[in-house]
Amino acid sequence: MKNLTLPIRFGIVTSACLMAYFLILALMGKHTNVFYSLFNGVITGFGIYETIKYTKLREGSEFSYGKGFMAGVTTGFIATLLFTIFFALYATELSSTFLSELSDVWAKDYSNFEGIVFFTVAIMGFATTLVLTLSFMQLFKTSNNLKK
Repeated sequence: MKNLTLPIRFGIVTSACLMAYFLILALMGKHTNVFYSLFNGVITGFGIYETIKYTKLREGSEFSYGKGFMAGVTTGFIATLLFTIFFALYATELSSTFLSELSDVWAKDYSNFEGIVFFTVAIMGFATTLVLTLSFMQLFKTSNNLKK
């Protein structure tokens, strides 16, 4: 559990940043434009990058690809789960018209539109987490190449 405290903390902070960004967009009336959600990848990526960086600093010579990968994935999954829960609460309790504003066409065609949106938010977060963690680990891994 000691090895997971840093990724859990960074996951909570990353999810708080995602929530704050979403609420700022909501205040400006831009939260229904899906193109603004692209910045969520930047926020999540920064959280994952910082987690792997601090894990490498903390572990020193004991740092391995597996430890860095686990730290990044844990951070991203915690952030995604917390943000998805917040998103579901916002869409169902705080702003009941949000989902119909998000997509007038989809809301009319599908009977379980809420579930589709929440599932999409979660899957996008998990996919972003895996891709960014694998990408950042290429920067932080130690090389096995022999020096000439």
